Formats: sequence, C-alpha cells, structure tokens
Amino acid sequence: MGEISPAKTPGTSMIWTALIAVYLIWGSTYLAIRFALEGGLPPFLMAGVRFVIAGALMLIFLRLRGEKMPTRMQWRNVSIMGLLLLVFGNGLVCVAEQTVSSGLTAVAVASAPIWMGIFSALRGEHPSKPEWIGIAIGFIGVLWLNAGSSLSGSMTGMIALILASLAWSFGSIWSRGKDLPTPFVTSGGQMLAGGLLMLVVALVLGERWPHEVSNKALGSVAYLIVMGSIIGFSAYVWLLKHVRPALAGSYAYVNPVIAVILGALLANEKFGTNDLLPMGIILLGVVAMTVGKARRAK
Repeated sequence: MGEISPAKTPGTSMIWTALIAVYLIWGSTYLAIRFALEGGLPPFLMAGVRFVIAGALMLIFLRLRGEKMPTRMQWRNVSIMGLLLLVFGNGLVCVAEQTVSSGLTAVAVASAPIWMGIFSALRGEHPSKPEWIGIAIGFIGVLWLNAGSSLSGSMTGMIALILASLAWSFGSIWSRGKDLPTPFVTSGGQMLAGGLLMLVVALVLGERWPHEVSNKALGSVAYLIVMGSIIGFSAYVWLLKHVRPALAGSYAYVNPVIAVILGALLANEKFGTNDLLPMGIILLGVVAMTVGKARRAK
C-alpha cells in the first residue's frame, strides 16, 4: 500500500475500480446514516465514533505494514481536510438528514461537482468543455430524478446542506498540491482528526450516547465504519490525488441513483419506471466527464 509515484499515471482499471467503490458504497451510506439516526444516535457523536474507529484502525494497520506516519506539517494539512470534509461536510449532512427529505439532500449533495469546478477555476485549474457539459448534464439528471420527491425540510437543515456541500467541495480542491502523506495514510489521518473534532462538537452540543441502541442502528454504524469510511473514503482520497476534480466529484450524481434503488428495496421508498430516464441522464453526465478527463490527459 505504498505511495504511487507522481510520475506514473494510474491505469484506467484502477481509476474505475475506485470510482465504482465510491459510487456504490457512498450511495448506500445515506440509507445507513438514516437507519443510525432513526435508532436514536445523535449526528455528530455517531459520525465522530465512526470516523475515530475507522481512522485509528486504518493507521494502526498501515503502521504495522511499515508505512511512514504523517509529519507535523502533514498532520496539520490532514486535520484541515478532516475539518472541512468531515466535520462540516459529512457532519452537517447527518444533521440535515434529521429534518430534510431525501430528495432535497440528493439535490444539495449533487451540487458538489459544480462548486468543485468553480473552486478549481479560481485556482487556475479550469475544467475542460466536456467536463463542464458533464457537470451540467449530471446536475439536470439529479434535478429530474428528484422532481417527484418531497423537497420539504427545515430551514436549518437546508442551510446545513448548503454549507456541507461548499465545505466538502472547497476541502477537496484545497487538498490538491498540499504536502500530504500517501493516499491511504492521508485517509486514515483525516478520519482520525476529523472524528476527534466531531466528538468535540458533540460534547459542546451536549450529545449523549443513548442507553439502548437497536441492533439495526449498531449494524449501520459498523457498515459506515468499514465500508463507508475505510473503503469508500480511502478510494475518494486516492481519486483526489490521481484524477481531475470533476471526475472525482462525479460520485454526487451516481450516489442518488444508488440511494433511490436501495431505498426502494430496503426501506419501501417509492420508486417507479419514471426514474429510469433521469438515472440514464446522470450516467451520461459521468461519461461526459470521463471523456473530458481522457482528452485532457492526452
């Protein structure tokens, strides 16, 4: 699990393996978060425990494998990433899912690649025309997918989603070019630092672990630790290092499709044939971004 040399370009199969992991796993985490919150777990405490355990396990494993741990400057950088991507990004999504409909959550999260493209342009990394087209197509598909959903939600929840999307996008772009350890060490350090900060937030807010927690909620947290954090989050950090932001952020368009399917299968959420066309449009947007990335690489 050593660092891949910057001079080497990862193969297409590696890129698609990481993308599919992020697409499928993160698409399922919305339902897992919902089950955990329905079980009475408070948002920041639940997320903090999730990321502290995942980050600690990952760093211990990597240290035993002989990986070099972060320097003081690298710990500073991964901690800032943990603050932006996890505390503000994931934490505020957990807060929003208490009061905001799934439709509005999907639309808000789908705006992340838009913001990533804008932040990239501000730092001189302008997305190519096909990438901008892919961003637009994907966003239209998500809006269409959620046209029949209940977009109701509290004002606090909607503000939380906007801030979460902005923080996640800015943190993703900010991390590019920074002094960071290997992608997997970065992932573990970021989760540990972000999780500890989440626990501080939970303490300040007075969140407490309930006396009784359902097996369903505990199972959801375990799934979030292993699949959503250790595997999914590591794949995303690796993508940030090796592909353009527009492609790395394309998960936001595919995740709602996965979330809708799983919601219909596991939570009896409404799903019909009218959803198939917007899902196809979302995938078309991902293809357009992939083509744009390939052309830019050439």
